[in-house]
Amino acid sequence: MITFLLGISILMIGAFIYGRICEKVIKPTDRKTPAIERSDGVDFVPMKKWKNCLIELLNIAGTGPILGPIQGILFGPIAFITIPIGCVIGGAFHDYMSGMISVRNDGDQMPALIKRFLGKYVYVIYNIFVCLLMLLVGVVFIYTPGDIFVTQILGSESTLANPVVWIVYGVIFAYYIIATLLPIDKIIGKIYPIFGAILLLSAVGVFGGLFIKGYPLNELWDTGFSFVNPYGDNFIPIFFVTVACGIVSGFHSTQATLIARTMSDEREGRMTFYNMMILEGFIAMVWAAAAMGAVDLGLATQDMLHDKATSVVGIVAKDMLGNIGGVIAIIGVIVLPITSGDTSLRSLRIMISDALHIDTTKKRNNLILAVIIFGIVAAILIYAKANASGFNVLWRYFSWANESIAVFAFAMISVYMVKNKMPFIMALLPGMFYMYIVTSYIFNAKIGFGLPWAVSYIAAAVLALAYAAALVFYGKKSRNGLTD
Repeated sequence: MITFLLGISILMIGAFIYGRICEKVIKPTDRKTPAIERSDGVDFVPMKKWKNCLIELLNIAGTGPILGPIQGILFGPIAFITIPIGCVIGGAFHDYMSGMISVRNDGDQMPALIKRFLGKYVYVIYNIFVCLLMLLVGVVFIYTPGDIFVTQILGSESTLANPVVWIVYGVIFAYYIIATLLPIDKIIGKIYPIFGAILLLSAVGVFGGLFIKGYPLNELWDTGFSFVNPYGDNFIPIFFVTVACGIVSGFHSTQATLIARTMSDEREGRMTFYNMMILEGFIAMVWAAAAMGAVDLGLATQDMLHDKATSVVGIVAKDMLGNIGGVIAIIGVIVLPITSGDTSLRSLRIMISDALHIDTTKKRNNLILAVIIFGIVAAILIYAKANASGFNVLWRYFSWANESIAVFAFAMISVYMVKNKMPFIMALLPGMFYMYIVTSYIFNAKIGFGLPWAVSYIAAAVLALAYAAALVFYGKKSRNGLTD
């Protein structure tokens, strides 16, 4: 328990100190925000600080900060240290700077920011890449909450032939369509406070249950640190891909820029962007601890953590909180992906509209885009459910793509900071690290190049150094007005 509490202390104290540093670097002012200057009643809509915070938290907190840490804890209590450190200096910084840079640039979404600061060629690559990721997020976050609801709440089998599965998928699908089309304050802004209350109650309930039920947690000095988990997965890069949303997630940059269009005051940025990611880190810590304790108590097995993380959610929730409280906690887990999937598809609509210069104030244009987007989502969903390995392949590509998007975001932030004479090392170092993570992973993975680990690590290190050198060089050229 000491290692866990130490990690919680690192998360909270680190957030207080580093969050203030980030705020001093960006220097918020009382200038008018895009929500006020460009108010259109659809996407640029001023909303209250507390509402923006809840929406941001629910947008970024998918199944990642729950299922990821449940699998990541297989590496042992080292997770209790790496999650908070990574969240403080990586994930929260990433989210804060992405949101604030968008606020400073007319509420531009990530593709537009990439084009502005990294150039048109990188923009083309990124735009295709991020649109594919948004589609995958939409599919994953229909599939995952749907299956949890069917198995944990309804007690039914989540199989292709079960009509209940498709009814549940259909309800989530319908909600996504509504949330994608209606003005952000009409549906998302009104229903999210309810979702937020359920989410926070479930997280706090599980946190309290760790102590009340006396869940035993291993200490780092007792178990030591193993570079490989029981299933032969290397800590680097597998842990950082698996626990993406609790540490760093590229998907978050697309959500922070969405909220940048509804924020009324720049000084709200630290609470809205930085601190909401810290809360997600807390959720990740809680579920990592719950999973470890469940195994030590014999409630779950390591095989369940590795292959059936969704079942661990139900076991832990019901053991800690009883049948009624457990159901509420499970609903909180279901809420997480749903409230990320809806805004991911909304972000996709905005990105496509911005790229093609489509007038989003016309309902007909939004409807046409929505039909195309949801048609593709439905096709991928059917494929994933109809094939035995379909979802596993989908999840692997989704996880890796998510961290790859973070590399682009850190690159954009680095150039912005170089150009504005800020301490760019704050963005460059985590960007280099995740460049190393995603490249070493794809070089070795079966879904990638299948190279030996030694070759993958060396090649990834070379690319990480080249990434840093290119960004500093390009940033200085941009500062001097030498880029197009």
